[in-house]
Amino acid sequence: LERMIGDPGIVVTLVGEPDPVSPPPPLTPAILDPILAAAARQWPGVPVVPSMAAGATDGRFTNAAGIPTYGVTGMFGDPDGGGVHGLNERIRVRSLYEGRDFLFDLVKAYTARD
Repeated sequence: LERMIGDPGIVVTLVGEPDPVSPPPPLTPAILDPILAAAARQWPGVPVVPSMAAGATDGRFTNAAGIPTYGVTGMFGDPDGGGVHGLNERIRVRSLYEGRDFLFDLVKAYTARD
């Protein structure tokens, strides 16, 4: 940052220690298969692409403690990127209801397992 600022009179100081980086949890068939099935029912032909969310979640603490933690939303944002946490903090009503239905199916699938 100091190099980018380019002013020797400005000093950047780290306050505290950075949190440890936790490894990603394993994406096993027991986790991914119900997601794939629920997505295929809700949105036939739409691919499921695992991704990392760099925002703040409790998963960074639980994964670091050895508790595999996953996040899935089932809600689509606007193509202009102005959805949740965007300039207008919005999500389409249709997306909200579809996401609710998707998560309901997903919870049923996970709780039905032995």
